[in-house]
Amino acid sequence: MRETLVLNASFEPLATVSLRRAVVLVLQGKAVVERARPELRVRGATVEVPVPQVIRLCRYVRVPFRRRAPWSRRGVLVRDGHRCVYCGRRATTVDHVVPRSRGGADSWLNTVAACAEDNHRKADRTPEQAGMRMLALPFEPSPGDAMVLAVGLSGREELFPTPPLPVTGG
Repeated sequence: MRETLVLNASFEPLATVSLRRAVVLVLQGKAVVERARPELRVRGATVEVPVPQVIRLCRYVRVPFRRRAPWSRRGVLVRDGHRCVYCGRRATTVDHVVPRSRGGADSWLNTVAACAEDNHRKADRTPEQAGMRMLALPFEPSPGDAMVLAVGLSGREELFPTPPLPVTGG
């Protein structure tokens, strides 16, 4: 199932919704499509719409302040681009920097994406004890960044490209 990023009227990320919900919001006039997948279309009896990847609400919705993005295994893999932090190959597992058996927690700062081979090689040790160097350090994404990453966008500049500067004659 495809997820669609929902932006508030002020362009701040609010949530991700199903493709069906996104199309309903657009057809009801409650949202506009900011970015679509042009090669894919949703067809109905009397309507045809490109599959929305990002929609923006027409009216501002007030939301309570969110302090942290919820941790998830999928979120760690997406945050690290599905690349192993030890070798750079495709990651399929999540590794705990400080193993859970040694008190390590399921948290953004203690988990990294890893390939199965490196995860097995590191085993129940820290990277230093296993003699493995990390190519990138773990970090905690903001709630908005976590939503943007969840729908497969690389960042705000991809969502909102800066307009070209006007050329002035000399």
